[in-house]
Amino acid sequence: MNLPTCCRLASSPIVKSNELEQTRSLLCGLQNHIRDTLIAARAQHAHTFARVAAVTAADTIYQVDKITEEAIFHWFERHWPKSLPVELVMEGIEDGEVVTYPRGIPLKRTRYKCILDPIDGTRNLMYDKRSAWALAALAPQRGPRTHLGDIVVAVMTELPTGKMFRSDQFSAVRGGGLRSRTFNLLTRRWSAITVRPSQARDFEHGFASLVKFFPEGKGLLGTLEEKLWRELGLHGKNGGQLVFDDQYISTGGQLYELIVGHDRMLGDLRPAAYAKLGLGAASLCCHPYDICTALLLQEAGGLVEAPDGKPLRCRLDTTTPVAWMGYANPTLARQVRPVLKRLMTQMF
Repeated sequence: MNLPTCCRLASSPIVKSNELEQTRSLLCGLQNHIRDTLIAARAQHAHTFARVAAVTAADTIYQVDKITEEAIFHWFERHWPKSLPVELVMEGIEDGEVVTYPRGIPLKRTRYKCILDPIDGTRNLMYDKRSAWALAALAPQRGPRTHLGDIVVAVMTELPTGKMFRSDQFSAVRGGGLRSRTFNLLTRRWSAITVRPSQARDFEHGFASLVKFFPEGKGLLGTLEEKLWRELGLHGKNGGQLVFDDQYISTGGQLYELIVGHDRMLGDLRPAAYAKLGLGAASLCCHPYDICTALLLQEAGGLVEAPDGKPLRCRLDTTTPVAWMGYANPTLARQVRPVLKRLMTQMF
């Protein structure tokens, strides 16, 4: 396995591949637990899922989010190996609070930083509208310098709606390729699935869009998107309506759509748009814990990058705004990058 230099640690020359495989398996187990906890809670408390429990700098926390917090802490207490001391980063951990496992081990003695989004797509799940996703990623501990590019293990698991009988799961160790499987909720059995990002060489008759979930910023982002398609020669071509828009309110869900070949391009430029409009840090946008499983699309053959084409290097926290672009393949990325960069310079 060709591990990057970011895997080098002060206490060890390089992270062992079998150790990373162990953590991949552990994070899959954690997310299975999150999925099953939510399904059990929905049977009794679905009517309370949409209640606002708290408002933080990272997001609005709904009651459905709170259900997973204690489950995660208890799982780490019972299952995380003492030989792999880790720092946990997720919503529900107060600013300045340090949570480590084994519980209470000094931060300087941890070997890894684990960043989690227990439910990415809360608004979908609390109205039983569309799947949400449990997200988790692991990076060698480098303190506050640890960033998205350091991630070496990633896992995402589908949190299904009430009428679904299947839950997909994707996992990867950097350099080892994507692993894909699905869990039958009725038979409680796993089976392998084969997925592949789109190999299309253009955007005609395909799904591709920029995030504009909320009224704030929708006009500016919509104008940029319209100009993008115009400059790429698709706006109005042969009568128009050649590019389809699907707003999946979940960063993990967007990565899923790219991984399985449903969408050809997805991007989230809200941080830049909000800054232009003077909306400030309080505006809801993507954060590192939302995009922490970008490695999965990369291991599947797609691309995730900053809007200017550079690698994502945001530190692993729950509050830093992240603008990103995802492409199913390099051919599509090469078409969009220069046009998008020019339009963002002009408009933002």
